[in-house]
Amino acid sequence: MKIIKIETTRLKNLANLLWVEIHTDEGLVGLGETFRGAEAVEAYIHAICAPMLLGKDPRQIERIHQTLFRGYLGFNGSGVETRAASALDIALWDLLGKSLNQPLYQLLGGLSHDRMRAYNTCAGTHFNTGGEHRRTINPGESKPQGKYDDQVAFLERPAELALSLIEEGFSAMKIWPFDSFALPSGGNYISSTDIRKAIAPFEHIRREVGDKIEIMCEFHSLWNTSSALAISRVLREYNIFWAEDPIKMDSVAALADYRRLSGLPVCGSETLAATSNFRDLLAADALDYVMLDLSWCGGITEAKKIAALAEAYQKPIAPHDCTGPVVLMASLHLGLSSPNAIFQEVVRAYLAGFYQELVTVLPEIEHGWLLPPTGPGLGTELSAQLRARPDCVVRTTTG
Repeated sequence: MKIIKIETTRLKNLANLLWVEIHTDEGLVGLGETFRGAEAVEAYIHAICAPMLLGKDPRQIERIHQTLFRGYLGFNGSGVETRAASALDIALWDLLGKSLNQPLYQLLGGLSHDRMRAYNTCAGTHFNTGGEHRRTINPGESKPQGKYDDQVAFLERPAELALSLIEEGFSAMKIWPFDSFALPSGGNYISSTDIRKAIAPFEHIRREVGDKIEIMCEFHSLWNTSSALAISRVLREYNIFWAEDPIKMDSVAALADYRRLSGLPVCGSETLAATSNFRDLLAADALDYVMLDLSWCGGITEAKKIAALAEAYQKPIAPHDCTGPVVLMASLHLGLSSPNAIFQEVVRAYLAGFYQELVTVLPEIEHGWLLPPTGPGLGTELSAQLRARPDCVVRTTTG
């Protein structure tokens, strides 16, 4: 089997997403995906990666991974090169599953879990989709529009949002009410008054539903250690499940200090990328939970190494999804096959919205649990209608 064509697809109206398809001389096609910098990643795939892959055996996944991710590119980043390598790696695993007519989780060792618990990241339909859609919303700025405008709801109607999630079977949710307070000072200072304002959603949720739902707090690496610790002294009253990227994540020692002093479990997130970054944080006793994004860390090949490393340190993993449906499917396969996976992140607004327009199959969710995909490989394909869209850009490189 040989690779004969590399094809990329992106949508101008979903500017962060890029899909890559690897075609073989046997008629099989593997699908991969990455997120952010779509045009730059597209250019890199066709200029650098495609000439290296054409004519190669797509089943030699580790060899290709070492070339694209380590030997050729260097180490540790999550930039264009790594995102290109990640998308291509996912596509190679999809190809392998299709060639063997098996779901991807079988190739990764089979099911360690019969289903995977999901938590809802409380983003709205247009959160993080590119263009003018904002990641940060100020309290009192707007009211929820529609059923799944969860990013506004966690600020304006947090108790109602928690009840809605519990009714759908979710046992955990993630919110980020501190973000808007970081912007004026660059994360270097937060007043006691602003801490109390940002704490309000946690207070409303706990008052309404008690401990019936876990609450994760996302900080998006916006704070310095002193400010993050000031926040933690109040936040720990509300029994949060983890503090995600609570400080600027560029210091192993600072994060270890935060974990020791804050009294909060720490989650290190998708921005950490490669195995070596997680290795250093785990060795420093700076993490309680390991979050990884398969489209930013080096694909499935690197992700399974990160999962095994976390297991060696007796730490759970919780794969990231706030990006695209192909990575969500790949992450679910990884989690189902990893004994230390405890959660798969989902955005219910995406699952009920634009994800449905992009691929043929989405994960099946029942009462807050994701079921194993049944098709070969990832178990999904790009929608046939995608390339008919006027904003669709397709680029191809052949041998």
